[in-house]
Amino acid sequence: MEKIRCGWCAGDDLYEAYHDQEWGVPVKDDYTLFEFLVLETFQAGLSWITILRKRENFKMAFDNFDYKKIAKYDEPKIASLLQDAGIIRNKLKVRAAVTNAQAFIQIQQEFGSFSNYIWDFVDGKPIKNSIKRYTDAPANTKISDAISKDLKKRGFKFAGSTVIYAHMQATGLVNDHEIDCFRYDEV
Repeated sequence: MEKIRCGWCAGDDLYEAYHDQEWGVPVKDDYTLFEFLVLETFQAGLSWITILRKRENFKMAFDNFDYKKIAKYDEPKIASLLQDAGIIRNKLKVRAAVTNAQAFIQIQQEFGSFSNYIWDFVDGKPIKNSIKRYTDAPANTKISDAISKDLKKRGFKFAGSTVIYAHMQATGLVNDHEIDCFRYDEV
């Protein structure tokens, strides 16, 4: 019997693997949380599958998403990233990755970890929605609005409420799997 999955990933092997193994799984690791922040930043205005197909290229280009290294990127490194055809070569987004790495480290210093900071917005446990069809999921919520506002206050770029809600979905702060999806109860 074939597994029932959320409608957004059906029919694409890469999408299905991402859905089955990662999407909506609660993430408490700062490196993974930062990786998804970078990827969501670059996804703004594009499809998620575009980013997934370039994920390994991003990983190589951005030093395995090591925010400590990214925070120190200089102009020659930024210029080389803007020449890298394997990633999205958007100057504002590349610069945002550097700025966000610096702000990410500041949050770690203040809260002990970025995980402590972000999970506090949901009282430390995932919000479990009851989505019948993925098209019913919201693009943003009051919580994503609050996180976005706070991140922007702390200097983050490309951290609008819709980007942050997608980050919440990806990292399991919210469970937006469709209720018929086999992953709904698993995560």
